[in-house]
Amino acid sequence: MKKPLATILLFIAAFTMAQAQNNTHLAELQQKFVDLKFGMFIHFNMPTYMNADWPDPNAPAIAFNPKKLNADQWAKAAKSANMVYGCLTTKHHSGFCIWDTKTTDYNVMNSPLKRDVVKEYVEAFRKNGLKVMLYYSILDTHHQLRPNSITPKHFEMVKAQLTELLTHYGKIEALIIDGWDAPWSRISYDDIPFEDVYRLVKSLQPDCVLMDLNGAKYPAEGLFYTDIKTYEMGAGQRLAKETNVMPSLACLPLQQSWFWKTDFPTTPVKDAAKMVNELTTLNKAGCNFILNVAPNRDGLFDDNALAALKEIGKQWKNDYPAVNFAPTGKPIISTNLAKRKPTNSSWSDDMNIMDFANDDDFTTSWTSNAEVKTPWWEVDFGRDTEFNTIAITEPKANITAYHVEYLQNGTWKTLLKGNTAKRVKIHRFATTLGNKVRVVIDEANAPASLTEVGIYNEKGK
Repeated sequence: MKKPLATILLFIAAFTMAQAQNNTHLAELQQKFVDLKFGMFIHFNMPTYMNADWPDPNAPAIAFNPKKLNADQWAKAAKSANMVYGCLTTKHHSGFCIWDTKTTDYNVMNSPLKRDVVKEYVEAFRKNGLKVMLYYSILDTHHQLRPNSITPKHFEMVKAQLTELLTHYGKIEALIIDGWDAPWSRISYDDIPFEDVYRLVKSLQPDCVLMDLNGAKYPAEGLFYTDIKTYEMGAGQRLAKETNVMPSLACLPLQQSWFWKTDFPTTPVKDAAKMVNELTTLNKAGCNFILNVAPNRDGLFDDNALAALKEIGKQWKNDYPAVNFAPTGKPIISTNLAKRKPTNSSWSDDMNIMDFANDDDFTTSWTSNAEVKTPWWEVDFGRDTEFNTIAITEPKANITAYHVEYLQNGTWKTLLKGNTAKRVKIHRFATTLGNKVRVVIDEANAPASLTEVGIYNEKGK
């Protein structure tokens, strides 16, 4: 028996070491991203020619016609503002690809331009000493990758397109993904599996930071489905600057909207002093700021945008250090096995009943009745199910001691004991088989309340 036990112990030690190395690597990438401080978002795609951010998905490829396209102008404009990187919309929600893709005819090579815009962008920015990031939309109305219409072929297209973008254009510092798990896109992380996309990106470029731009529904204290917390300020999302504990990104357009409109040349852009103040405040809270500038239909920045960028460069005093973060641990990336499964609990507080703790909505909660001395909440998978991660989120950090049990062959067994004082409590453990999981609250400073309980079976463990 000694040899098998020794083998098991060696395996556990090796696994633990590998996990620690992966977490260290991610922490280094997150810190490096926050250290960049300031970059340029470039929304340039079919919407530029439609006077709308969401154009007709059947607009012909010939509508995309930037006759004076000059990515070098974009790069020099970014440098004038003291930006250090760019991020280009390779494909937006209407599905037009501005690179030489083999996955669809709906691309720039079938436009009058017949030039790979992504290639010209990455070359121009690197030539000017700037780092390169890319944006990609999962939602694709032209190819009918939309709610209730998704097929396996859509997923294959997504993987093929991301593979092209991450193998044909050199080192990509970060990939910003949009149109996913948002109320307006209604494409879930199950429709297009997040874990598979995440692992594909990391397999192609291990140092590429992956961000989902629609992570605002998840708690600020936990890392769910992204390497970096994201805040789309134009949509009303705001970083809690006094309490932020996560490496973050916030974005805002310099002009009145993300894509160029016909009135942009004569409409005032945002005040340079205000943008510098926003940048400085965000940076000091541990947040990288990416400011969008929209090229016009010729493929150039308007004069008012160029002037504003120069003024930002004059006013911004990059004389402060970036915030150093404690390691976050790796993000949750897999399917929540507990989502909307049958639940049970001890006596609830009025209408705040058990199913609010696994409804995929962080604005609702199960709350225990104050009379219950040892509250509990459980979820029923309906069959034996493997899992290796649990995330317990409270509305406020009131639970001070708890334990988790699982039902296996009719017997409840203790899985773990916790005293994590944080609002988001994430535990990873050896893969376990059970058909129910129960969270028991042993001590709390107020009536116990659970916003969400997520249970996951992460691959590769």
